Amino acid sequence: MADQGSGGSRLPLALPPASQGCSSGGGGSSAGNSGHPLPPRNLQGLLQMAITAGSEEPDPPPEPMSEERRQWLQEAVSAAFRGQREEVEQMKNCLRVLSQPIPSLAVEAELATDQQEREGALELLADLCENMDNAADFCQLSGMHLLVGRYLEAGPAGLRWRAAQLIGTCSQNVAAIQEQVLGLGALRKLLRLLDRDPCDLVRVKALFAISCLVREQEVGLLQFLRLDGFSVLMRAMQQQVQKLKVKSAFLLQNLLPGDRLPPGRAGVPGARAGPGGAPPPPLPAAAAARGVSGGAGVLRKAATDLFL
Repeated sequence: MADQGSGGSRLPLALPPASQGCSSGGGGSSAGNSGHPLPPRNLQGLLQMAITAGSEEPDPPPEPMSEERRQWLQEAVSAAFRGQREEVEQMKNCLRVLSQPIPSLAVEAELATDQQEREGALELLADLCENMDNAADFCQLSGMHLLVGRYLEAGPAGLRWRAAQLIGTCSQNVAAIQEQVLGLGALRKLLRLLDRDPCDLVRVKALFAISCLVREQEVGLLQFLRLDGFSVLMRAMQQQVQKLKVKSAFLLQNLLPGDRLPPGRAGVPGARAGPGGAPPPPLPAAAAARGVSGGAGVLRKAATDLFL
């Protein structure tokens, strides 16, 4: 009885009690011969029993796939591949429309119809290229060459802003596409649109594309600095278009994190007052970091030129 009480205190689980014959040699032998192991007397023994019992259970045989499920799976896979192929064909059709020469001697009605077709093609491409695989296919089809070479500087504003939007859609968060776009010289044209285009919507979309090319992209940032992009941003922040002001300020804040901004400007913690306690002078639209190379050094130099 003392042994049973001691075993119960060591294993506070509802296990079947050991038989009385366990204390005798004959009883233990009969229990062992019967093929039923003794119950565990501690937690380690319980764990070992669970492992042993689990390893002895055979894996259930795989169930054969029903014909209905097999057919459904085949149709789903076929639909996925068919959808991708159809989207590539749609992009090819759009590029065929955009590759056509713009009619120069057509009547006004024909010119309007032609522009609508091109704008529709650009809008469809923008929807399709929300998918990163489609964006990569679009670049492999030389679509980016067409956008940068012809449509960023097209006559109708509707073509310019749609081209800028499509460039930003394809480029965001995809380093390979960003590098291709930068290599085509798109950033210079986009900065020119942001700075000089008479259409506000074109300027807003150009800023979107610029943001997609320079944020978290060191190659784009260095090119942005060489092209005096910070001065363009500062001028955009001084425009009367509210959306342009907000987006320019947001991009500037992203490119110049707070821990790299020198103190001493209005709106910046720790701003230094001017002579005689006067507020600090307005920020100049200075050129940023000409002739400086190296990511962190360029950014620090640009911040100094802008904010001091």
